[in-house]
Parts: sequence; C-alpha cells; structure tokens
Amino acid sequence: MNGTIRENIKIGFKVNIVLKQDQRSGTLTKGVVKDILTKSPKHSHGIKVRLECGLVGRVKEIIE
Repeated sequence: MNGTIRENIKIGFKVNIVLKQDQRSGTLTKGVVKDILTKSPKHSHGIKVRLECGLVGRVKEIIE
C-alpha cells in the first residue's frame, strides 16, 4: 500500500520507513507504528510516523 496517504496508515501497522539520515541512501527501517505525526491527508515523500522503538521517519511501504 501507499505510504503517502494518511488514511492508509493505522497505529499498530508494520511499515518500512526511511529515517532522515538515510534519505540519500534510501535504507529502510522496519517497525510498528506508535504515532502518526503528519497531520495533512497526503505527503509526497511519505507520512511521518514514530515507531514503537522511538525512531521517526517517513513511511515508504506498508507491510501490515
């Protein structure tokens, strides 16, 4: 599913995110969504979330 649309992402979903420091390399980090930080319904680079482990990044893939 598409990580650029806020309504596709729910707390508890497994997702792959890209961290700020990994944006150039595109390295993905897997985790479970704890908080959804982006307020707008869409974001071209991905919805920003906080994972349960505390990392913050933009959703690239939704695994569920």
